[in-house]
Amino acid sequence: MYSTQLRTSKLGATGMEITRVGVGAWAIGGGGWEFGWGPQEDEESVAAIQRALELGINWIDTAAAYGFGRSEQVVGRAIAGLARRPYVFTKASLLDDGTGRVRHSLKRDSILREAEASLTRLGVDAIDLYQIHWPIPEENIEEGWSALAELKEQGLVRHIGVSNFDAGQLGRIQAIAPVETLQPPYSLVDRGVEEEILPFAEHEGIGVIVYSPMGSGLLTGAMTRERIERLPADDWRARDPRFAEPQLSKHLALVARLQAVADRYGVTPGAVAVAWTLHNRAVDGAITGFRRPAQVDPVVAAAGLELTEQDISEIEASEGR
Repeated sequence: MYSTQLRTSKLGATGMEITRVGVGAWAIGGGGWEFGWGPQEDEESVAAIQRALELGINWIDTAAAYGFGRSEQVVGRAIAGLARRPYVFTKASLLDDGTGRVRHSLKRDSILREAEASLTRLGVDAIDLYQIHWPIPEENIEEGWSALAELKEQGLVRHIGVSNFDAGQLGRIQAIAPVETLQPPYSLVDRGVEEEILPFAEHEGIGVIVYSPMGSGLLTGAMTRERIERLPADDWRARDPRFAEPQLSKHLALVARLQAVADRYGVTPGAVAVAWTLHNRAVDGAITGFRRPAQVDPVVAAAGLELTEQDISEIEASEGR
């Protein structure tokens, strides 16, 4: 079934009603840092975000680490002056070590400084959802989580969550303050969270927004061997084994199955890949990245796509499941 109406979901117990897809702002942080996506045009990024909001998307997910502030600045520009702004989610705990590589810190004072800097770059009075980006160093996750709870008490953030935590780590920090949301990686090429993490989140009533539902571009239908060979040196995907043999052939065969389903609904393989993640009842929303306005409409289509069990079986054929 396909509908042009953007469906929404309750994000756990936050009280926020979010569209089933949201704007992911990782790539628009640009290149020049450890996990960059190569050169980006800020004007195009702003226009892409504004196009997504025009189509009804009501949340944006970014992080201080994306371009070490650049992504948050671009998001701030895109939402400045809007009569009704979208929910803005961001993350802390990844810092620039001075060479463009990531340094991790979950120390209280560092988290509080990051929050103030993010508020300034985004141009908002309060962050709708503030998240720990990675549970590193693991021995400091309680200190980092306590800092987020403190920010919530102060009213500088409205809701708090984490990204990339496993079930054991979630259990540890829940003793300090309720974990409202979880942001794990989830896609047809990264299904590790299905076994324990998503069931735990569902059981505990934790809202889930998944990242990289299109496998960081691998499942869009636009990623060819030739395009992969031309990836800029400062695009982290050029070093990812999923984009190289022996995995690449398997993934391109998967894209062909996505294309067959997409053709039936008049959408793109990427939209089907996103809809596949939303088919999991533990998932409330999927983060979808785009860098140019022309990329927005095909991806937003995933919000109105409801896959059948036959579609799912066809997509997962030869997956050994």
